[in-house]
Amino acid sequence: MNLVNRVTKFIIFDFYFFTMLISRQIVDFLKTRIATGKILVITGPRQVGKTTLAREVTKQLNLPTKYFNGDLQEVRAQFAEITIENLRNVIGSHDVLIIDEAQRIENIGLILKVIYDELPGKMILVTGSSSLELGDSLYEPLTGRKLEYHLYPISWNEYTGSLGDFDKKTALEKRLIYGSYPDVINQEGDEYDVLFNLAESYLYKDIFALVDVRKPQVLQKLTRALAYQVGGEVSYNELSNLVGIDKNTVANYIDLLEKAFVLVTLQPLSRNLRNEISTSRKVYFMDNGIRNMIINDFKPLSQREDVGALWENFLFIERMKRNHYARHRVNHYFWRTHAQQEVDLVEEKDGAMKAFEFKWNPKRNAKLPRPFDKAYNVASFDVINTESFEAFLT
Repeated sequence: MNLVNRVTKFIIFDFYFFTMLISRQIVDFLKTRIATGKILVITGPRQVGKTTLAREVTKQLNLPTKYFNGDLQEVRAQFAEITIENLRNVIGSHDVLIIDEAQRIENIGLILKVIYDELPGKMILVTGSSSLELGDSLYEPLTGRKLEYHLYPISWNEYTGSLGDFDKKTALEKRLIYGSYPDVINQEGDEYDVLFNLAESYLYKDIFALVDVRKPQVLQKLTRALAYQVGGEVSYNELSNLVGIDKNTVANYIDLLEKAFVLVTLQPLSRNLRNEISTSRKVYFMDNGIRNMIINDFKPLSQREDVGALWENFLFIERMKRNHYARHRVNHYFWRTHAQQEVDLVEEKDGAMKAFEFKWNPKRNAKLPRPFDKAYNVASFDVINTESFEAFLT
């Protein structure tokens, strides 16, 4: 392929993605919500497309819109004086406001409260890449004034919906290995470089910017240890000995990683049986590609020993995306006893339990443990493998 054709192909593909032909599931829903008068808060990891989403949601309003990037010092300076006169001057005659990376703007919660209360009628969409600062400065002042939603890396449904006819097996392997960040999907063939830059530039950025982490290398060592244990139960005592920090610091660092949207923890279900596991946690990474970059392992599935872990991580995160975008309010747990009886994922809604077991090999069967079935109100039990997973994600 000559240079002109390669450049043309890249431009076409770049335009294809960023005009959102990879349609985000939450767009239409947010369009209905921005007209309610509430402030829309979109959280999620850096580089998952929050800015693109915000522009897509607001562009069809056909109203004067102003965009602020909280990463810029000049923008932060504009909001330094919290007076009605100053805010009116900053906003001007614009009816729609997009405030990107809002956690970087000091007192952003109070600023938005003043705009909401004193300058009514504005449609406001706020994005944030870390709940570390948003949780302290945004949520309390905006009680009753906001609606909050989360944006994940591209979901399996969003991804496959853009492909037309495709080889599901090849597509699935790519997502298990390289993950689903927009730039990873957009820049096929350069996945390693994209993930390297994401990990180097963004993975710990919010944590180090907002929290005094005295030994950054210890946090990175802990993250690698968690990456090797993905999908398995983790012991804070064992991690403490492995990394060389006390158990409380381990717990604190894991909490920071979760608030920075690097990983997700899953608690055990423990209510009825004396031998149920009650203190351990499972850890999943928000994206398979980031997890594999942390351990620097991008071998094909045929050469890996961690396929089961990659499969479980992928399914759990994709299920979270599915439930969040569909507004399914469920509680997630895993279940295990000291006798090694287990259920990979339990979803609870209105007292009823849906139980799931994850198996990479479609020939492997699983049965619902009898003690679990007797102790809980089990509505259904399904084994999720490579032949049945798409129904699980829709």
